[in-house]
Amino acid sequence: MPRNFDHYPKNVGILGMEMYFPSRCVDQTEMEAFDGVSAGKYTIGLGQQKMAFIDDREDIQSICLTAVQKLMETYKISYNDIGRLEVGTETIIDKSKAVKTVLMTLFAEHGNTEIEGIDTTNACYGGANAFFNAVNWVESSSWDGRYAIVVAGDLALYASGAARPTSGAGVVAVLIGENAPIVVERGLRSTHMEHAYDFYKPDMHSEYPIVDGKFSNTCYIRAFDSCYNRYMNRLAAQSGNEKVSMEDVDYVVCHSPYAKLVNKSFARAAYNDFVRDPENPKFADFKQLAEISYADSLENRDIEKAFMGYTKESYNTKIGPAAFVPKHIGNMYAGAVWAGMASLISEVPSEQLQNKRVLLYAYGSGLAASMISFKIVGNTDDIKAKLNLRERLSKRTASKPEEFAEAMAIREKTHNVKDYNPIGSLDHIASGVYYIDTIDDKWRRFYKRKD
Repeated sequence: MPRNFDHYPKNVGILGMEMYFPSRCVDQTEMEAFDGVSAGKYTIGLGQQKMAFIDDREDIQSICLTAVQKLMETYKISYNDIGRLEVGTETIIDKSKAVKTVLMTLFAEHGNTEIEGIDTTNACYGGANAFFNAVNWVESSSWDGRYAIVVAGDLALYASGAARPTSGAGVVAVLIGENAPIVVERGLRSTHMEHAYDFYKPDMHSEYPIVDGKFSNTCYIRAFDSCYNRYMNRLAAQSGNEKVSMEDVDYVVCHSPYAKLVNKSFARAAYNDFVRDPENPKFADFKQLAEISYADSLENRDIEKAFMGYTKESYNTKIGPAAFVPKHIGNMYAGAVWAGMASLISEVPSEQLQNKRVLLYAYGSGLAASMISFKIVGNTDDIKAKLNLRERLSKRTASKPEEFAEAMAIREKTHNVKDYNPIGSLDHIASGVYYIDTIDDKWRRFYKRKD
C-alpha cells in the first residue's frame, strides 16, 4: 500500500553544490605512452580522458575545507544556518579523529558549534550514506529548520601498475534542505549489501588498496542488478504501472571508478528490463539470451555486447552528461557519484531538466550499494553557474606523467610522517585553496588558505 508523505517537509533535496578538484591533471593518452601500454587502453578501454592528482601539500582534510568554505561563500550562507555536516570518505588520516571535526574550525569561529553529523566510511559508499543521513535528518523530528551539508570525496590513489590509471582526486559539497530544485523521490530508495573482498585497505602503512579488479567489476554489476530491480518494483507499486523500465527514467548517474564500467552498468539496466519483460517486442532480437543463467550473465560477453549495442544511442542522452566530469578528473571514490550529479546539472540546460527523473546508483566495495531517484522541479541555472565546471576544468595545468609519478613517490615516502614540512610547490595551489602548512611532532596537521 502506498505510503503517505504529506507530513514531511516539502521538496527535500539538493539546494546547491560545490566541487573542488586539484589544479593539476595528466592526459590519459600521455599516460598510455608513459606506461608503455597500447594506445587506447586508458582512453577507450577505461573511457577516461584526464586524471587529477596532488602531492604532499593536500590531503582529505584540506580539500574538504576548501569545498565547504567555497560552498558557504558562493551561496552566501550564514555559518549559523548549518545544523548538520557529515563527511563521506574512505581516505583515513586518523583512526579516531573525524575529518568533520577539522571542518568545524570554519563554523566555530562564527560561534556555531551545534552541528550534528560525523564521518561515514565504507569505500565509495560513504558519500551516499552521508547524503541519506542528511535527508533523513531533515525529514525527522530532530530537524531544527537549518540546512545540512554533505561532503563526499577522496584521494583515489593506486600503486604503480594496472590500477593506477583509475586514480583521481576530488570532493563535492552538497547543500540539503527543503524547497529544493532537485528533489529526492520518497519511497523509491533501494539497497543491496553483502560481504566481499573486492577492494579493501588493510595496510595502515600505505594509502594504496588491495584490488581484485575483475571481481570488483562483477560485484558492482551484481549490486546494480539487485538495486535496479528493487527500485523498479517500488516504482511499479508507487505508479501503478507493472511494466516500468528504463523508459521511465530520463537521466542516470552512476558511481564511476572509470567511465567504461558506467557504460556497462547502463547496458545492464536494459538486460534487466529484458529479463523483467522478455515478451516485449523491443527485445525480440535477444530471446536466445533468455536461457543464460543469471550467474553466467554477469560475465557473459554476448549479453554485454548485445545490450551495449542496444543502449548506445540512449547512453549519449541519458548518461553521457553525467559522465563528462568524472572522465576529466578520474575516480573520487565517495565523491564520484556526486561529481556525476554535478556534471549532469552542468551539462544539461535547466529547461531541459524540468520534471525529469534522475536515477542515481551509488556503490562502495566491501560491499554496499543503493539506488535513489530525484525529480527536477526548479531552476538549476544558479547551481550550474556557481559550479562553472567546464571553465574550471579547462584552466587546470596540464602536467606530464613524470610529474604525476613524482608526486606519487613523494606521498609514498611521506605517508603518516610527523614533524614534517611538505615540499610540494605552492605554485600548484590555487587562490582560495587550503593546503598543509606543517605536521608537528605529535602528528597534528596545520592548514593555511592561499590568498
